[in-house]
Amino acid sequence: MRKTATEITKAPLSLPDKLFYKIGEMSKISGVESYVLRYWETEFPFLRPRKNKSGQRVYVKKDLELILQVKKLLYQERYTIEGVRKKLGDHTAKAPEPLLVQESRVKESRNPADVLNFVKKRLKDILSQISQIGA
Repeated sequence: MRKTATEITKAPLSLPDKLFYKIGEMSKISGVESYVLRYWETEFPFLRPRKNKSGQRVYVKKDLELILQVKKLLYQERYTIEGVRKKLGDHTAKAPEPLLVQESRVKESRNPADVLNFVKKRLKDILSQISQIGA
């Protein structure tokens, strides 16, 4: 049976005090089915949860805020997928160049300075990711 707009947009459950949430937990908290969350990942570049070693999606509180914002825009304010992408896409950074492409460029250059710059950049990226996990 299809849910009505009021059922879809009703208040989410209280947020357990955890660092990471699996997709099922995120689904219950946000009131959005897990298959919809997986679909939104394909449509919105800013909504990409990390995956743990076993390949399960791992969400953080910042992801929940984005999910609730997307849900509100789609279901309450009646935005289209493209409209949400445009509205929220401006506030997020563009996707970084894939690591394999960066590595191949460094290998082609064979310049020690380029290699060092690449290593520095990667270390900064890793440090940034670690600091986001701890936040």
